[in-house]
Amino acid sequence: MGRPAHNTPAALAGPLYPASLTGVTMSRQVRGYAYQVFYRMPAPLRRRLVRLVMSKYLVGAVTLITDSEAPEPGRLLLLRQPPGRRWGLPAGLLKRRERPEVGAARELHEEAGIALDPADLEPAVPNAIVHTRGWVVDTVFTARVPASTTDLVVDGAEVLEARWFPVNDLPPLTGDTAYLLGVYGIVPRP
Repeated sequence: MGRPAHNTPAALAGPLYPASLTGVTMSRQVRGYAYQVFYRMPAPLRRRLVRLVMSKYLVGAVTLITDSEAPEPGRLLLLRQPPGRRWGLPAGLLKRRERPEVGAARELHEEAGIALDPADLEPAVPNAIVHTRGWVVDTVFTARVPASTTDLVVDGAEVLEARWFPVNDLPPLTGDTAYLLGVYGIVPRP
């Protein structure tokens, strides 16, 4: 018989941990002590610990650009990127400390040649989409521009082609684009 194993609640009962603090109650007590220790640490050490333990997400910016001249349901700007089989939205990762609307305007200009002031981008509702499979959070913005007077310029390397498509006749879409457009009710959710 002897003593209980050292990691059981009964083994921990004693002067330091009364028997009433065993089981669920004890785990709450231990958690409370852990929080006290954590919050007494210097802030830089706390941040470093959180970064080591918590999941990390990349943050991107996406723009939904529609043709302001097209009748409903409208036309949407899509890009074909290598390998070039499916179409997606102008998007990219934010740079360190870059505001999402600034990153969205930058990516739109780099990928499609459309120069918009970040203030001209409207936050979509919802403004952020979490892709748990890829560990990415997309901040999403919208804008309307006249397609007839908007020159689309692509570099041929990162983006192969940029075109306007009727919303009711979209080409094959990337999985992330189909998901995002489904969230906003533009296409049926996959």
